[in-house]
Amino acid sequence: MLSENCLAFIEQHENDLLQLIETLCGICAPSNQEHQRTVFVEQWLKKQGCEHVKVDEAGNVLFFYQCEEHERWMLGVAHMDTVFPDLEPMPFSIEGNLMKCPGVGDDTANLAVLMMCAKYLAEYKPAMKQGLLLAADTGEEGLGNLKGCKQILKDYGNRIDQVLALDGTYEEAVNKAVGSLRYKVKVKTEGGHSYGCFGNRNAIHQLASLINVLYAYKVPTTSKTTYNVGSISGGTSINTIAQSAEMLFEIRSDCQADMAACDEYFHCAVKTLAANGAEIEVQLLGERPCMGDVDKEKQQALEAWAKTLIQSYTNKEINFQSGSTDCNIPFSMGIPSICFGAYLGDGAHTREEAIEIDSLKIGFKLGMEALLKEIKQ
Repeated sequence: MLSENCLAFIEQHENDLLQLIETLCGICAPSNQEHQRTVFVEQWLKKQGCEHVKVDEAGNVLFFYQCEEHERWMLGVAHMDTVFPDLEPMPFSIEGNLMKCPGVGDDTANLAVLMMCAKYLAEYKPAMKQGLLLAADTGEEGLGNLKGCKQILKDYGNRIDQVLALDGTYEEAVNKAVGSLRYKVKVKTEGGHSYGCFGNRNAIHQLASLINVLYAYKVPTTSKTTYNVGSISGGTSINTIAQSAEMLFEIRSDCQADMAACDEYFHCAVKTLAANGAEIEVQLLGERPCMGDVDKEKQQALEAWAKTLIQSYTNKEINFQSGSTDCNIPFSMGIPSICFGAYLGDGAHTREEAIEIDSLKIGFKLGMEALLKEIKQ
């Protein structure tokens, strides 16, 4: 339960939260290009009086609160990057109860709540039962490859015993990791003139035959395992036998063994094509781990806490689901983790993304209480 001081702080800063979301929306942060947001978040935290703020080598902004006094820490994280590649500010508008901008919800609104929590800690300095590390991290989306969270857990994983990722809405929570493997596959052949060299191998045809083999794979029924060719390109002209063609291929699963089996099939298909004379290059673009050996009792206790907390604010049962989030890294290391957000909205990962402004009245309180989970009452 939030203290009177915290409730007063939230009421006093509701408009400040909205302004912070708008300001962050104006700072572009594609995955692997979050530097401008890193600079802003670091300077903003220091202006609020936050001590022990640092930027690590992955570009994460870290605020260590009472971490020196405690051996064990809780990690609260929200990612700074958005899925959009834009390097110029994207259109922002407020229309009635909707705040619209690509990335406004995922994960800008949640990042703003985490930053406001840091401001509260700096002003009121409540005592904690364990250290709290608040992180605005990088590389959660796409080919960011979870680099920010990987760095945090590499540096401090032996001190962290629970993780809360503020991401998505408060209608559902992620309690299981979906791992992934992402590849670029390039096929090369001799090519030639479409008439004069007819009969030479065509790289597009070779790639198409590989895709046909990959799509013959029967996924297991014991997990949700998927695969996808997301893009293909290649060739020179209509009258040229293509010398090269490439594709992006992804495997996802919430079961490590099933993901590994699909990956083995993929590599066997590639080797078979190569054995028939095709030149193939395979590049691993990204890898996200599945679940590790997480203590079931501790994980279930964290899920029960999240369910009770969210229901206390919404009067609704929360939906638990698998997902690919910052929690993948602690999950893979056996650290109990949970992921949910502090707003309601629609259109995530589209340019029509919008959040419901009124939902932040609940979300601000919910996010604050979640991040202050280990406060001494």
